[in-house]
Amino acid sequence: QVQLVESGGGLVQAGGSLRLFCAASGSILSINAMGWYRQAPGKPRELVASITSGGSAVYADSVKGRFTISRGNAKNTLYLQMNSLKPEDTAVYYCKADEVATPRGYTLDYWGKGTLVTVSS
Repeated sequence: QVQLVESGGGLVQAGGSLRLFCAASGSILSINAMGWYRQAPGKPRELVASITSGGSAVYADSVKGRFTISRGNAKNTLYLQMNSLKPEDTAVYYCKADEVATPRGYTLDYWGKGTLVTVSS
């Protein structure tokens, strides 16, 4: 069974920084892409940033220039460096792994349970 666990969320003042971490564990043969999504109260979940196994990254317009997604040195790990945080960045941040291949012979997408980021003004 594949599990994704996020960490690094917390309370920070506007203009501050946080670094989120995600680790995928289990019988994983490969992961096509990993990404960060967020969901603010009363709003739909949205893509923040994603990165392919080849290192190509995409970002939401709202975070470009402030957030950086990267793969960790350890296999199947992911970071999100968040700088110049704004109150509107407040949300639960979720890690997602796309097209995870396991010994079962098919691929599935997996989600973590999320970590809360609160930015105070």
